[in-house]
Amino acid sequence: MPINLDAVGVRSDPVERSWSSTDCLLYALGVGAGSLDAVDFELEYTTENSADRPQRVLPTFAAVVGGGGPPRATLGSFDLAMLVHGEQSIELFGPIPADGSVRTTSVVTGIYDKGSGALVVSESTSVDAHSGEPRFSSTTSLFVRGEGGFGGDRGPSSGAGSMPTGEPDDVVTYAVRPDQALLYRLSGDRNPLHSDPVFAKRAGFDRPILHGLCTYGFTGRALLHSVCGSDPARVRSMAGRFSRPTYPGDTLTISIWSDDGGGGVRFRTDNQRGETVIDGGRFVTV
Repeated sequence: MPINLDAVGVRSDPVERSWSSTDCLLYALGVGAGSLDAVDFELEYTTENSADRPQRVLPTFAAVVGGGGPPRATLGSFDLAMLVHGEQSIELFGPIPADGSVRTTSVVTGIYDKGSGALVVSESTSVDAHSGEPRFSSTTSLFVRGEGGFGGDRGPSSGAGSMPTGEPDDVVTYAVRPDQALLYRLSGDRNPLHSDPVFAKRAGFDRPILHGLCTYGFTGRALLHSVCGSDPARVRSMAGRFSRPTYPGDTLTISIWSDDGGGGVRFRTDNQRGETVIDGGRFVTV
């Protein structure tokens, strides 16, 4: 069947998920941590036993361990090749521990008719599995190509808003390894769109594309180091719209503008072809 419009308002049962120090290290490597200087830089995110470097967890790990939304079966049996990430936001209520577990509840808040496809929006809330204290929350928008035209509400305009037009206050550039998607997928997203050339061509791409949340993680690293002095305790929230796909082996440039009165910064991520891959970014600090 196509998109299940009756999924709106459906709340999942709490799902418990645990993670270990190794999961956090693997995620950090999956979003490029340590690639600039593996001898010293980002050791607190890529190792657990370096002298005077207690392990820390990248804030964007929240999008992996606490996101995902409801089971796909709830949404219908559409072709997975037509599914791409639309927008992603996370909010954190403190640093993520290197070992932990949460109970996550998700709800579909809207399914919108965008003409060429359907936009499915879900919100997830994660609490500590033992104490019940809030850990993080996320809002995920997924775009299912070819599932629009059902005559439904087009939904609100994107929350991306207008971007600054002046020169950015900081620019960070990271190279993405050609095998980055193969490493990132080990954090849980095994969609063959990011690894199988045959599947990617069926989805309309010349070759496998990089996971949107991998690009999000690269961007989050740049913001963490540039804006927060590499201290994850200073990160409150991060939101952005995936405006087009990018590929393993690309170079990502994150442009950052101070947001006067906004408690954080605005950001945009482009690749070496001048294509904007994350737009309308907002990053709020504590």
